[in-house]
Amino acid sequence: MLFAFILIPLLAAIAIFAGAPARKTALSAALLNILGAGYAASTWNCSCWNTGFQVLENPDIKLSLGLTGIGSVMLILSVIVTLAAVYSGKCPEGREKIWFASTMLIAAGAIGAFLSTDVFFYYAFHELALIPTFLMIGILGSGNRKAAAWKITIYLALGSIVLLAGLILAMNQMPSWSFTDLTAAPKHQNEIALLLIIGFGTLVSLFPFHSWAAAAYASAPAPVAMLHAGVLKKFGLYGLLVIGMKVAPEGMAHWLPWICILLLGNIIWVGLVTLNQKRLDLMLGNSSVMHMGYIFLAVAALAANENNSIAEPAAILLMFAHGISIALLFSLASMIERKTSTMEITQLGGLAKTAPALAFLFGLAGMASIGLPGLANFAGEVMVFFAGFADWKDANGQINMGWVQWTTIIALWGVVISAVYMLRAFRRVFQGPLVKSTETATDISICDKIPAYLLAATLLLVGFYPQIILQFINIK
Repeated sequence: MLFAFILIPLLAAIAIFAGAPARKTALSAALLNILGAGYAASTWNCSCWNTGFQVLENPDIKLSLGLTGIGSVMLILSVIVTLAAVYSGKCPEGREKIWFASTMLIAAGAIGAFLSTDVFFYYAFHELALIPTFLMIGILGSGNRKAAAWKITIYLALGSIVLLAGLILAMNQMPSWSFTDLTAAPKHQNEIALLLIIGFGTLVSLFPFHSWAAAAYASAPAPVAMLHAGVLKKFGLYGLLVIGMKVAPEGMAHWLPWICILLLGNIIWVGLVTLNQKRLDLMLGNSSVMHMGYIFLAVAALAANENNSIAEPAAILLMFAHGISIALLFSLASMIERKTSTMEITQLGGLAKTAPALAFLFGLAGMASIGLPGLANFAGEVMVFFAGFADWKDANGQINMGWVQWTTIIALWGVVISAVYMLRAFRRVFQGPLVKSTETATDISICDKIPAYLLAATLLLVGFYPQIILQFINIK
């Protein structure tokens, strides 16, 4: 039954290339998947959601799908963002086939990766999703799209090669490539952990392997930016949690100081870079990179103490919240460009007067991004900070400040940086007097409001009731 979540967007892509109405076909597939995901999530612990398909002669590698608790969260994230992505952006005339078919292929790859319970196909589905991502940026992107497409292709290809080396080194010590057979590798844990951190880290835009991300998102069409930043980028974090921490726990602990230093590069250095951005799309792209540091902080807390009961739920919740909020921000940024023909923050102003609904939604998404209470990101970030201080006292009650605790204290300054750049951007874009680019702008249409309200409602629902996500991760 789980295979249908992958098959539906794949068949939709084939049908679109064969001549079916592109937008209607993509919307139908996205709606079917979101309805199916709702049912699957409500019965996720049922045995009917675990299936296997033997597709290779090698008995150690098979296409097996299963709906774990974490997988359920990632499935819900994927189908919500996919539906919003299909609605978002303005398809160039005559390019409907490649636009909507590529969106479906990216969705199929992302869903396949998160549902796979075999490491080989987990990796393979992600690579499937990257191909249409590269093509969409290079063919239908904006700005310096070819350079951005080449940069993201080179970075992610090299990251994938390093990751594959680490996976092979680890899997050669496992009974099979199945997630259920993953145990601590008896040899080379430090080497495995290093390869996985670099490989997964590059795919997640971990500092200093991050410079591809902001430029790629700024050039990408809205659906691609939404799906990659909101969903695909979580592939690496998911992999570190479900693979890295299982096959190389000692290796992850060995590299803990470096993980802490690098994640602070995301939060502090990239945060300061974000402050200096003059274009809205580049600001959002760097903001997305910055917030990966908080999720890596939860990974670091788990690496420091594998019995930290808060770290993994914190990482998963923040992954979900960030995916929804950044998808909403990129969708709204695309609408701003369509209304004003510019992304230059200094050329915008007073947009709230002519587009109040757009201003409200951007304000809500921006407040979620900086961790305003009552929105999903706040719950995730608070849990990450609690995870960072979970072991600040030893068994005797003595203060025990280690790498993770000091990193958490420094990382708190990222909250201030986020508030500064997001509030400043909102003030310059939406408040003040009207300018030439905004005086004739109109508010967003009903079709634009549908995906925006879907994502905004999700942020509010999870913000007020995070247990709706945490229930899948077995935390009370």
